[in-house]
Amino acid sequence: MKLADILIKPILSEKSNALQEQRGVYSFRVDRKANKLEIKKAIETFYGVNVAEVRTLTAPSKSKSRMTKAGVISGRKPGYKKALVKLAEGESIDLYSNI
Repeated sequence: MKLADILIKPILSEKSNALQEQRGVYSFRVDRKANKLEIKKAIETFYGVNVAEVRTLTAPSKSKSRMTKAGVISGRKPGYKKALVKLAEGESIDLYSNI
């Protein structure tokens, strides 16, 4: 698997921002087939930092429904894999530099 295909996007939410400030843990949405070693190598390559720890979790798919004029529309949101990456002491990633 190519390194460019492993990282999909960083997760930017209030909860992930709190983890960044308090513990130095960054959240990324990653490919479902990627393992911890591949994720670690991709982050070290793209961001130029040293990774201390990688934790992964797979979020399940969810069923969603909404009311419209035509009636109730039901569907599913796909599941995804998330990686929580803890960097080495004193290192950081600037995720907001190119926004």
